[in-house]
Amino acid sequence: MFFIVASLIALLTLVYLVASGFVRVVSYFWGWLSSGEKIDGVASNASDDATANVSPTDISSGMSDDALVAPQSTSFSKPKSKPTQADLSAYLDEMHLGWYQVVILFFVGCMAGLLIEEIWMLITAGLTESRVGLIWGPFSPLYGTGAVFLTVICYQLHKHHANNLVIFLVSVVVGGTLEQLTGWGMKEIFHSESWTYAHLPDTITQWVAWRFLGFWGILGLIWCRFIMPRALYRIGEPTSKRQAIFITLLTVYLVADITMTVACLARKAQRDTGIPPSNAFEVWVDNYFDDSFVSARFQNMTFTSQTSVEKS
Repeated sequence: MFFIVASLIALLTLVYLVASGFVRVVSYFWGWLSSGEKIDGVASNASDDATANVSPTDISSGMSDDALVAPQSTSFSKPKSKPTQADLSAYLDEMHLGWYQVVILFFVGCMAGLLIEEIWMLITAGLTESRVGLIWGPFSPLYGTGAVFLTVICYQLHKHHANNLVIFLVSVVVGGTLEQLTGWGMKEIFHSESWTYAHLPDTITQWVAWRFLGFWGILGLIWCRFIMPRALYRIGEPTSKRQAIFITLLTVYLVADITMTVACLARKAQRDTGIPPSNAFEVWVDNYFDDSFVSARFQNMTFTSQTSVEKS
């Protein structure tokens, strides 16, 4: 028991050190992006612009709030001191939620969710297998999509001054719908079963159960009241052309990654059922993303003639 506890502490310490180092590197890189040529319409006060934005990894880091200054592309400003709940609320009332924030939330959510899942499976099941959901990069798109959906919904609920009960109920509906559509879509598209709640006593459908609806409601409430306001406040809005270009390139990369992953898994399902490639692109996919690649990349997936794919 002592060895297990000591190993767990050592593992968590290692994860913390690696994560801290990663945050510092990305923060430095994001500072470089922020210092580039300013976007038209952004105030040219260099001393203010130097700290106008914070790196996306600072959403979950301990960076001082003193480093936060308003994005100058808006008609309001962030306080330099630690923001109060009123400051956060006022910021959300005035900001514009667009593709810039969505891409960062998806990117960070994909990586943070994967890291948490990897640690959780290691602690609870002793599994160290790769649980990625895309063919390139350490991403699990289910978590990124969840982060974006929760943020968009909670942002609208904040705009309408929804109370806690409404937020909880809406989160329940959104979470249950997401699970149902994802489970049904995986079955229809890939002929697969990613997860099932059929064995649970409180199951509603094969992919939805009451206990997890409650989890979605609580998660949505926490996200809306505590996580989302500070996350959007820290992300801010783009102030330099370097930031805009970088996020555009990141968007292109993520779209290509998701598209190729879908093509890869679709061809895997077709190969398992004996369907040959029908064009040059599918031949290329079969050559470069064959069964050995899929097995090595998606280690926790089980493939049969009715291809079973993970919930990612």
